Amino acid sequence: MEVRVQLFGFGNVGRAVARVLLEKERFFREKYGLSFRVVSVSDTSGTAWLPEGIDLKEALLVKENFGRLSAWTNDYEVYNFSPSDAVKEIESDVVIDVTNDGNAHLWHLEALKEGKAVVTSNKPPLAFHYAELMGESEKRGLPYLFEATVMAGTPIIGVLRENLLADSVERIRAVLNATTTFILTRMEQGVDFERALKQAQELGIAERDPSGDVMGIDAGYKATILHCVAFKPITFDRISVNGIVEVTVDEVKRALAKGRRIRLVATVEEGKVTVAPEEVTGPLAVSTNENVALIESDLLGGLLLKGAGAGLKETASGVVSDLVKASLRLMEG
Repeated sequence: MEVRVQLFGFGNVGRAVARVLLEKERFFREKYGLSFRVVSVSDTSGTAWLPEGIDLKEALLVKENFGRLSAWTNDYEVYNFSPSDAVKEIESDVVIDVTNDGNAHLWHLEALKEGKAVVTSNKPPLAFHYAELMGESEKRGLPYLFEATVMAGTPIIGVLRENLLADSVERIRAVLNATTTFILTRMEQGVDFERALKQAQELGIAERDPSGDVMGIDAGYKATILHCVAFKPITFDRISVNGIVEVTVDEVKRALAKGRRIRLVATVEEGKVTVAPEEVTGPLAVSTNENVALIESDLLGGLLLKGAGAGLKETASGVVSDLVKASLRLMEG
């Protein structure tokens, strides 16, 4: 089966997704009977659209050499569509959103209304509009998948949505932001917060504007999404979030002296979500770019999920897995 795909976002993650589609084309065909035809690719400069399918190798070259798709002039017309226009105008089966557009829920709803499945790594739409998006997806009988919003490719959303169906989840405790883990690990070595943050930025671990990470907003979005999946819809503005900005080297050292480590911990219980620095031991005391989640449920007891929570290949793993899942569902239905 051939699946027509629209890709929104051609930054680092979007290009990682394109590379996976190119490099594993044969794998998807042989294992699942699927071939993906990317009919449009959009970045902030415009939308390259070709119904017969875009040459992803060429798209990657243009973006890497010129920094924007609008520089692609020879074979392709680049359209100045808004995401909503692109979703309505272009025929496709699956819309992939790897942007950080805070208003993307509007065009996700448009896509579902147009009969398209949606796959996304974009957190704010779900952290603020989960109930509306899932309601539309169920009404239309279309997949709306978002594995890569939490823990990159480590499949916590799949476990909660598809596997633990006999269990009542009681609590989730998780470290969900790799940037803060890096900074706190450097602080354990005596580096102060400002310098540790600067090192994280130099290594590309922290964004130029790191507030989303260090203020706990990123972890808060993820914890909100976990609550929506494990319990019931809640919105980000109803949770409690404290970041790591106030944490001092002295506090970190005092915790170490007691055999503990300070980490930014999300605690998710029914009706209550908190994100705050805490002294932890055991599995939550991670020290690399790994994320970790301890899911406590009535039947299984404790389930520990640990894996890469950041990284381009890792995030692309979550996105493309969802693309395969969405395509197989469309094939069945």
